[in-house]
Amino acid sequence: MDRAAFAAQYGFPLDDFQLRAMDAIDASESVLVAAPTGSGKTVVAEYAVAKALEEGGKVFYTTPLKALSNQKFGDLSRVYGAERLGLLTGDNAVNGEAPVVVMTTEVLRNMIYAASPSLRELRYVVLDEVHYLGNEYRGPVWEEVIIHAPHEVGLVCLSATVSNAEELADWIETVRGATAAVIEERRPVTLHHLYLVADRESDALHLLPTFTDGDQGVPARSRPNPEAARLDAARSTGRGGERWRGRPRGRLSTPRRADVVERLDGERMLPAIYFIFSRQACDDAVSQCVAAGLHLTTPEERERIRAVAEAKVESLTDEDLRVLGYGAWSHGLENGFAAHHAGLVPPFKEAVEIAFAAGLVKVVFATETLALGINMPARSVVIEKLSKFTGERHEFLTPGEYTQLTGRAGRRGIDDVGYAVVLWSPFVPFDQVAGLASTRTYTLTSSFRPTYNMAANLVRRYPPGAAHHLLNLSFAQYRADRDVVRLEAQLEKSDKALAAARQEARCELGDVAEYRDRLQRAGAPSRSRADRVTLNGVRLGDVILAEGGKSGGPVAVISVAQRSGGDTRLGALTPSRRYLSLSARDFSEEPVVVGRVPLPQPYSPRSPGFQRAVADALGRARLRSGPARPSPAPAGDGGDETDGGGAAAVHPVHACPERRRHLRALERAERLDKDVRRLERRIQGRTESLARQFDRVLRVLAAWEYVDVDGWTLTAPGERLIRLYHEADLLIAEAVRTGLFDDLDPAAVAALASSFTYEARGPAGAGDRPAPWFPSARVRHRWAELEKLAAALNDVEEEAGLPRTRRPDPGFFAAAYGWAAGEGLADVIEEEELSGGDFVRNVKQLIDLLRQLGDAAPVPATAAAAREAADRMFHGVVAATSLVGG
Repeated sequence: MDRAAFAAQYGFPLDDFQLRAMDAIDASESVLVAAPTGSGKTVVAEYAVAKALEEGGKVFYTTPLKALSNQKFGDLSRVYGAERLGLLTGDNAVNGEAPVVVMTTEVLRNMIYAASPSLRELRYVVLDEVHYLGNEYRGPVWEEVIIHAPHEVGLVCLSATVSNAEELADWIETVRGATAAVIEERRPVTLHHLYLVADRESDALHLLPTFTDGDQGVPARSRPNPEAARLDAARSTGRGGERWRGRPRGRLSTPRRADVVERLDGERMLPAIYFIFSRQACDDAVSQCVAAGLHLTTPEERERIRAVAEAKVESLTDEDLRVLGYGAWSHGLENGFAAHHAGLVPPFKEAVEIAFAAGLVKVVFATETLALGINMPARSVVIEKLSKFTGERHEFLTPGEYTQLTGRAGRRGIDDVGYAVVLWSPFVPFDQVAGLASTRTYTLTSSFRPTYNMAANLVRRYPPGAAHHLLNLSFAQYRADRDVVRLEAQLEKSDKALAAARQEARCELGDVAEYRDRLQRAGAPSRSRADRVTLNGVRLGDVILAEGGKSGGPVAVISVAQRSGGDTRLGALTPSRRYLSLSARDFSEEPVVVGRVPLPQPYSPRSPGFQRAVADALGRARLRSGPARPSPAPAGDGGDETDGGGAAAVHPVHACPERRRHLRALERAERLDKDVRRLERRIQGRTESLARQFDRVLRVLAAWEYVDVDGWTLTAPGERLIRLYHEADLLIAEAVRTGLFDDLDPAAVAALASSFTYEARGPAGAGDRPAPWFPSARVRHRWAELEKLAAALNDVEEEAGLPRTRRPDPGFFAAAYGWAAGEGLADVIEEEELSGGDFVRNVKQLIDLLRQLGDAAPVPATAAAAREAADRMFHGVVAATSLVGG
């Protein structure tokens, strides 16, 4: 791969961390790149794409969000051409057999479980935003991909800065093999933290640095600004005992949004992303700025903004635009203001993203969803409050969330610095603000747990021991007891070596074990040759001869470790930079030193640069020939067997020219078999958590007749369950099995299925929610049966000690039925009081589930109704928001 030509397309020199990550890819290692937002992690992923294309292979580029997949598809298409790019999401299937396919991580997980032919010739998988594996609901998908992806495929993992990146990389290496951790903490654009306060004793807002320059070598960021602390101390004082709503009126207050925008504009700190953790408040902020008479755009910019917006909504009707509030939205947009949150329909959000990236829109009021990877950097980021409402309670931002939000500040190649502005709050003292901004601890944890679908797929694909083994390889298990994961990885290698040794010990002429027994009965010595190999004489830098296989030949020793029990383990490198871990069992005789190579300084045997230098030296080294030796007799071989006893000499194996190799392999297989059983005992003694939970899941599946545990097979319902990827997978499968979707028209199927995808926003209590609407008495009866099924499943789960499946919610019945029946957007949204964005998101999720039902339903008419319902729902604003491109 021509690095110079690759780097030339970016217009700036590549950073050291990018080059180190490319070294790892060139060395056929997986790589984890942990770096701040905007630092250029994607350059590494694009290098893997270019390398795969150059080598004639395939690469899958995965992202956690459909919007990110669409964006990356557009970016890569512009570089490599649309004919070489594919896209697979729940909304789009474009050129799926292309050499470069962008997809959501769930799509790849499903392909792996289905053993898709598309996995052939796959060289690399890019896992963008891999820190998503800590996500409570979707995180396990990332771990499933890392564990189950073909081991010959290299992983390129991109992560935000986390404090345990080395631990994550170490886990990936334990599970998959050599993995480089490339960590970059330096931001490409310096970030200045600021504190903005409104003061009733001052006409201007106070804009103060959160930190001051330290003295005596104290880092600046560790010293909170004393001036800001003194000002904050005045929070409870005010002029002349003024009172507000019966309480003393304080001197300080949270700055008004319009005033904040004016100040940032005056300080030349725009464009800005202004985070407000409420959809309604984001919309209100735009209205407040417009009402205050703020105009941030020129006539030429307003014309360009109008063109962007109209292009995005071109396929929507005038009635749709009226319902969606297009007039007020476009007016704010043309003045340089916009909201960005999940309540907006995607055409509106996409127009905001394009106009903001082009420098046309100057301020975006956004919820935290904007921080999840969409490429929208700004000069400044404003955080109105350091707490957010989760639906049940208010929670303070974590250091990781703060870092993610402020990571948008500072545009590489445009800004010299970025600004992170926190507004004064009566509920958060300044020292807490400074403490949050100075904390860089963000530990990535695992949310992995076995689901019903996962358990069914494990039963289908693996024998019982292997299924438990794969669970023990999870990051969750690794963090709980990393030795278990190492033991599992060691067990996997030993199992493979055992299978290979048993294969090599087979002889077409007869039973090798029986032949060996006859030799031993004839009095031949039985001591294993490997027992005499110690490796104690091997030193760092020695070149020795490795035995057998593709890795046989001269290798340079780059590490020597003494293990418990006196065993020696060698780390060695082949001329092609393949790393080998060697022990006495890998040699039939004490290895012969045939030369030496100098080891680079500093000594860093796992560094790609160190290994490259050693391999180069090995390729140039003058090596001696090993001393000629008589071919050693295998264990149990008395030399010339014709003299060792008639019973052995007349055995069919005695006539085999490969009998010595068979005997050595038999000894190796017996040793490995003991190792495997020893490892299995150690693992069984140390693992219980995930394995126990998996067994509990299996018991529920067995009780409901989805799995035959004794025969370790899936029943017919179990075969359907493996095609349902949803948090309510078993409940949906049971609804299918009991016929709840049978004999319903497509719109009614959509209505009933919507109860699995819809969840009302706000507190969980349903006392003030309207009574559910049903299109017919039959659907009402099916809903009652579904509620009984859900209650029964919850009872079984509670008894088994498993998390309870979320109960279905009928709140989207009317909207789903109406939309599938062809009603217009106005009828559906205005009647149900839904936001456009919520409606579109729920319909898309419902379409995805309906397509799964179309594949899983055993009754042809039901499957056809589900597929027809999915097709019917893909119209109007839903179809308009599913188009690829920007």
